[in-house]
Amino acid sequence: MAIKVDRVLDAKGLACPMPIVRSKKALEELAAGQVLEVQATDKGSLADIQSWARTTGHQYLGSNQEGDILHHFVRKSDPSEVKEQRKYPNTITNEQLEQRMKENPNVKILDVREPAEFAFSRIPGAISIPLGELEQRINELDQEDEINVICRTGNRSDMASQLLNEKGFKNVKNVISGMSEWKGFIE
Repeated sequence: MAIKVDRVLDAKGLACPMPIVRSKKALEELAAGQVLEVQATDKGSLADIQSWARTTGHQYLGSNQEGDILHHFVRKSDPSEVKEQRKYPNTITNEQLEQRMKENPNVKILDVREPAEFAFSRIPGAISIPLGELEQRINELDQEDEINVICRTGNRSDMASQLLNEKGFKNVKNVISGMSEWKGFIE
């Protein structure tokens, strides 16, 4: 089945958060009901675009893959359906997390980046659950733990923190600015 697309956005070669930033701008230029196709090569864009659409009220129609290119389809919602994208209020800086790790070696760190990102650079002891798998694997986490959620820049971890909070996790912190600025020990 072919989807009628009103605009194609080329986000190939871009990493989080750029596919979302460009999608938001492109959708602003479309009328309600029109469809945006986002072409991306970042594997994380699958979870990112789904989660972003859910938190903003736009309709995620689906994705397909041709070779290395992911094709995401988002329908612009009517202004009455659109939600202001909110930021998760409980944050911790990279430096504060590093200090917490010195005080408590058992501090829980949830890394929601894609497996390839995690494989090349990670905080020792971090738990890897990519954002796209978090809802299905949420039972691997303890609701009573303090959970510090990290990604590359703080965007995916923001969406993951919101999801955990919605599922009853009360002690969740989004790590700002994520692995792209991490100065602490990595393995």
